[in-house]
Amino acid sequence: MRHFGHIAPEVRQRLFHQEPCEFSAGSPARLLSAALGATLYSPATRPRLADDIVKQTGRGVVSMVLCLEDSIGDEDVAEGEENLVRQFTDLAERGSAVDLPLLFIRVRTPEQIPDLVRRLGPAVRLLSGFVLPKFTEERGMPFLEALASAEAQSGRRLFAMPVLESPELLYRESRVETLEGIFRAVDKYRERVLALRLGVTDFCSSYGLRRAPDMTAYDVQIVASVIADVVNMLGRADGTGFTVTGPVWEYFRVQERMFKPQLRRSPFLEGQAEELREALIEHSMDGLLREITLDHANGLLGKTCIHPSHVLPVHALSVVSHEEFSDAKDILRPERCGGGVLRSQYTNKMNEVKPHRAWAERTLLRAEVFGVANEDIGFVELLAAGIPA
Repeated sequence: MRHFGHIAPEVRQRLFHQEPCEFSAGSPARLLSAALGATLYSPATRPRLADDIVKQTGRGVVSMVLCLEDSIGDEDVAEGEENLVRQFTDLAERGSAVDLPLLFIRVRTPEQIPDLVRRLGPAVRLLSGFVLPKFTEERGMPFLEALASAEAQSGRRLFAMPVLESPELLYRESRVETLEGIFRAVDKYRERVLALRLGVTDFCSSYGLRRAPDMTAYDVQIVASVIADVVNMLGRADGTGFTVTGPVWEYFRVQERMFKPQLRRSPFLEGQAEELREALIEHSMDGLLREITLDHANGLLGKTCIHPSHVLPVHALSVVSHEEFSDAKDILRPERCGGGVLRSQYTNKMNEVKPHRAWAERTLLRAEVFGVANEDIGFVELLAAGIPA
């Protein structure tokens, strides 16, 4: 699989200075953690789930979570488990004729992990791992232990994606202690933890809040403070950190808005894509695009998505610009290892080698999985090219 692999090769050649790389479920964890992109969630009870997965793969989705937790009722869990086994078996029987994304199951209890692995049988080869809800050290360790046991049982490499969403993480008096505990747990199982996911909807629920479609998570100060502390303690670039993914965007269509649209008109006029701008605004995508940009500025990569229309904006804004790529390559030249300051090739900024080195390394990793846009290509062209005809 590859990002933007669903568009024609000749279109990719026009868009990209460096095309996104190919990867698979067997690729190194460091590459996969950066490549998750827009992780699309789907209730495990969907009757045509196998067909849905194949369909979304054809639209550019590279990672999906099949949810047995909050997206279904308590009374539907057993049905959801049975449906997952049926749908995975269906996909396995289709063989290599279909391309599939990275597939994860979001469970409720540790016991579900080895049980589902056993019930999946040979179809477990299609499973990349499990999403672990309401993760703290105390609640999370049994999940990680169950994952290790299931991995040994199946002979299949299985990853964990803990969700950070518990009230203890939100409350100021317990936040640091909770984060320290989470770090101890995920550090012990570091080779199995692919990424940490933020459960912002649960954070808001603790205070009876819900952000409006023209507000980002970063406009809700209590949420922004948690994101900052999670990145501070768990997302460091010194080799101890983990990939932290962006929070879910809840909206797909807005009937009435209070504030002006947040999308400037000029990039769309230049790209002759004014209709695309109007469609994005109509479906509340201007708020999503702003939040994705703020995710990146705050050290997050990838995003939880609950609607297929959110996938392309996440991926388009994850592509590395030609200017970013040029700066990163300059900073990481072997002859620059002693440090120093240089003017960027675009002659519009200072690149300081030692302070910007970690940024440059992360940028080149993102460039590997999402590609590098040609010099005259912006996110408008990437969005327009990815929309199905």
